[in-house]
Amino acid sequence: MKATQFFISTLKEAPADAEVRSHQLMMRAGMIKRLGAGIYNYMPMGLRVIRKVEAIIRDEMNRAGAVELLMPVVQPAELWQETGRFDKMGPELLRVKDRHDRDFIIQPTSEEVVTDIARQELRSYKQLPKNFYHIQTKFRDERRPRFGVMRGREFTMKDAYSFDRDPAGAAKSYDAMFTAYKRIFDRFGLAYRAVAADTGAIGGDLSHEFQVIADTGEDAIVYCPTSDYAANMELAEGVAPAGGRPAASQAMVKTPTPGKATCADVAELLGLPLSQTVKSLVMATDELNEAGDIVKATVWLLLLRGDHDLNEVKAGKVEGLKRGFRFATLAEIDEHFGCKPGYLGPIGLKKPVQVIADRTVAAMADFVCGANDVDFHYTGVNWGRDLPEPDLVVDLRNVVEGDPSPDGKGVLAIQRGIEVGHVFYLGTKYSQAMNATYLDETGKPRLMEMGCYGIGVTRILGAAIEQNHDARGIIWPEAIAPFTVVICPIGYDRSAEVKAAADALHDELRDSGIDVLLDDRGERPGAMFADWELIGVPHRVVISDRGLKDGKVEAQGRRDEAATSVPAAEIAAWVKGRVQV
Repeated sequence: MKATQFFISTLKEAPADAEVRSHQLMMRAGMIKRLGAGIYNYMPMGLRVIRKVEAIIRDEMNRAGAVELLMPVVQPAELWQETGRFDKMGPELLRVKDRHDRDFIIQPTSEEVVTDIARQELRSYKQLPKNFYHIQTKFRDERRPRFGVMRGREFTMKDAYSFDRDPAGAAKSYDAMFTAYKRIFDRFGLAYRAVAADTGAIGGDLSHEFQVIADTGEDAIVYCPTSDYAANMELAEGVAPAGGRPAASQAMVKTPTPGKATCADVAELLGLPLSQTVKSLVMATDELNEAGDIVKATVWLLLLRGDHDLNEVKAGKVEGLKRGFRFATLAEIDEHFGCKPGYLGPIGLKKPVQVIADRTVAAMADFVCGANDVDFHYTGVNWGRDLPEPDLVVDLRNVVEGDPSPDGKGVLAIQRGIEVGHVFYLGTKYSQAMNATYLDETGKPRLMEMGCYGIGVTRILGAAIEQNHDARGIIWPEAIAPFTVVICPIGYDRSAEVKAAADALHDELRDSGIDVLLDDRGERPGAMFADWELIGVPHRVVISDRGLKDGKVEAQGRRDEAATSVPAAEIAAWVKGRVQV
């Protein structure tokens, strides 16, 4: 293809509202144009990348035995009402009415529709297993769209759904998709990690996120450099300290700490490490009547080491907190502790509370905690001697760098990532709600076991750029670049020799199946090179009169520091030997 036949529209400066690097570079490279908050036109250059991403996904999904179909963007509310998500999902679900005042939704995902297909079409065990997928526009009404395509409202996603006879079959389907996803991300040419993820209210242990490694990522990925352990922060386990609890060596003392209401301030005042302090978090759970009124509130005291942070996902798995919890009110705190926050602790309560200690806290000795008296803390506190053992000891915290790996094979490291894919075992969550059954060998109806598998197609673009860019622009992995090779002839419109050489190289590479573009716009060399470095085409060939007189052309990879001089007669073979076809 020639540049004058295509559409190239680059900017020297990014719009002021472009926050992250990928957003800035996609705007500058003319890949997207903003239409509204979180809604973009994908311009020809960006669409070429999307189509390459989709082609890899389709190839590997088909190879894994999945079957493509296409489900509509606009879906009847009745299906979503069957599962209860029409009311439960919240404002991210865009609800609309047609001219007959019937309710519809703009799909954020398609579990309900695909389950409706399955219950109508998959009636016998002989038809299972089956995996349906589609690549379709989605819409989620984000409260604050940001980061360009990374957190937009309208986006393209590949979502797949497996249907099996039993959990064992579902596990096989899950493994097949997990393997397919690894092949997909390997082919994208991105550095990524597949990390174990929390399964939420559904339970089970089959859930993995595919995270593209990037310093700007919103998610924390926990991994062990010396083993295969990897999990997201919500799931990563904080193991109990080795060696158990030390013996008490100090007396408990009520120590003045005037105006010191944080663990950090108390530790500084007392000249102790922050890790010797214990922080108190007071939570409450509500028991509701049928009218939704609170009839009883239970107060819980969660204890963490002063330098650790609460992991709310882990807290939400604690028996008693599973149905939801909140921070206690000031009135509830005063009723149970007789003190304002900042000086709270587990000793000398006005009313009993449920005490839950993190594993690390349960193994501490001679620690510091609030005295339930303003401007005072206890030092030298020990379990068993100064206060009863906690009601419950569980993993409550976010892990930190250097913690022991749960598999016992090293210590943990943490890096940032961008979630671009997720594989998830659903079980019978949707098949039960929608009565999606099949007849087994005995003729009895059985609920189908389901899995779901998503890839954020348009999000891949942003993630790839966040991982691969420099001061000059984007550096696309070759497999998903808008063009693989760009030919930059200097004086194309002035030199017959340059034009002939450029045209001949273009035609030979094109006929060899290489995705090549010839820049015939007649731009000055500096402007032309700057455009293609910004756009991020992996390979560039420069043809000039001066070079041709010496029988040479210049070839340079986007990551290369300098160009390579190649005999003009050998350049086509040279390029073919270096690019993926």
